[in-house]
Amino acid sequence: MSDIPYLERGSRAYWRASLALLFAGYATFSLLYCVQPLLPSFSEAFNVTPAQSSLSLSLSTAALALAIFVAGFVSEGWSRHKLMTLSLTVSSVLTIGVSVAPHWHQLLVLRTLEGLALGGVPAVAMAYLAEEVHPDGLGLAMGLYVGGTAIGGMAGRVITGVVADLFSWRVAIGTIGVLGLLSMLAFRALLPPSRHFVPRRGLGFAHHRTLLLRQFTRPGLPLLFLLGFVLMGSFVTLYNYIGYRLLAPPYRLNQTEIGAIFIVYLVGVVASPWSGRMADTFGRARVLIGSLLLMVFGLALTMLHPLAAIATGIACVTFGFFAGHSVASGWVGRLAKDAKGQAAALYLLAYYIGSSLVGSYGGHVWAGHGWNGVVGLVGALLVIGLIAASRLRGRE
Repeated sequence: MSDIPYLERGSRAYWRASLALLFAGYATFSLLYCVQPLLPSFSEAFNVTPAQSSLSLSLSTAALALAIFVAGFVSEGWSRHKLMTLSLTVSSVLTIGVSVAPHWHQLLVLRTLEGLALGGVPAVAMAYLAEEVHPDGLGLAMGLYVGGTAIGGMAGRVITGVVADLFSWRVAIGTIGVLGLLSMLAFRALLPPSRHFVPRRGLGFAHHRTLLLRQFTRPGLPLLFLLGFVLMGSFVTLYNYIGYRLLAPPYRLNQTEIGAIFIVYLVGVVASPWSGRMADTFGRARVLIGSLLLMVFGLALTMLHPLAAIATGIACVTFGFFAGHSVASGWVGRLAKDAKGQAAALYLLAYYIGSSLVGSYGGHVWAGHGWNGVVGLVGALLVIGLIAASRLRGRE
């Protein structure tokens, strides 16, 4: 082990790093998902179908998946601090550009570029934590980072819903872009410099390909990649189309009211650090299985008619998602041994491909089969996830 000290849980540097990455997680998810509650508004403003409207999110997440894949290479030769700062800056500016896009196709182009720009954050953040934080504190630090994504996801949905009702969807998206820039400044000021990262430049494609392929031979990693696909695909599909259901009879909610329901997203702030501590204590596989079962239970609740039951179901799915993602993403860093950037990139590649493919396909399911069809699609994915999680037992 290196003689250079790690960030010990409880130290000032540990909490600075955790808080900095909480801001990064907030900015990433608020910028990425601010359009999700506005999908019905896009359908009305640009005269597009729900499936077409979902492209404003699916194209971003697909581009993000590709960018994360590339970032896994680039981050081996660049400063992790500078790469994440640049990504947050560019993506925030592009979000402001989305707010003034006059045509649908221009909006989609800007959202795609935004996804590419955001690629420098998720995999690099995971790699930074895995390299710099002492293993005993990694679960909590990763949980706080994922908790930041929960705050961002909630803020992106609630703020855009309220501001869109008060002003317009354009003002709402512009507001999120400005908040992203402020988060970038906080991140830049707080993050301690890397102490265990040694830049490696001039490495060819063959070297990176070897490192990537090696990750598929690590026991347990392919199953974790599959779980990333399942978790994000399920989660995004539910959030994409629940708004359409709640805008329609018998609920007829407005954007502010739907945004208020999405405050349940805050349970992710609790779920992420809690699951990290539980995984460190009771084992990662058990927590993963429990998280997926909670998502199944919440999904079933959304089929009931009372609005309180639907909100409770969304809360259960959200808690289960963030708990599962926190455990799975932290576990990837532990099993990867070396090439943590590439392992994190592969996990997040699967994660965002799930968001893009399942999230977009869910629009066709919604149009053809309604909410019951969406529940069937997500339920089938979660069963696959439970099978994968059960096979991870004994690989702690």
